[in-house]
Amino acid sequence: MQMHVNYVALIVAAAIQWVVGALWYGVVFKKSWMKLTGVTQGGSRGRAAFAMICSFVASLILSFVLVNIFIMAGTSTFMSGAALAIVCWLGFMAPPLITQHIYESRPANLFAINAGYWVVAMAISGGVLAAWR
Repeated sequence: MQMHVNYVALIVAAAIQWVVGALWYGVVFKKSWMKLTGVTQGGSRGRAAFAMICSFVASLILSFVLVNIFIMAGTSTFMSGAALAIVCWLGFMAPPLITQHIYESRPANLFAINAGYWVVAMAISGGVLAAWR
């Protein structure tokens, strides 16, 4: 089995996660998310820039792990990549997110927003990573 990673696809997948996150938290669920987390508009630009950079680096790491799972599993179509990414979300993202939300006494709506983002972002970027090898 050849372990070749398409680094252009990796960067594109991370960018997809980042853009989906910007739309998810900055447009679609902005008001709800801000209310549920207590985040206010007009915060520190330096902190926002640092968070955005960290978010992109985290997306690169997640995409790198996903593409290596796809390579090992022989996943090579958009649909199979999206499906395997959803399985990874179900096993590796949803359990820690729900546990964290329960221990931190966070509202179920916030869990739905956060978990929903990750399942959508992982499915789309996973499809791209699997198909673009």
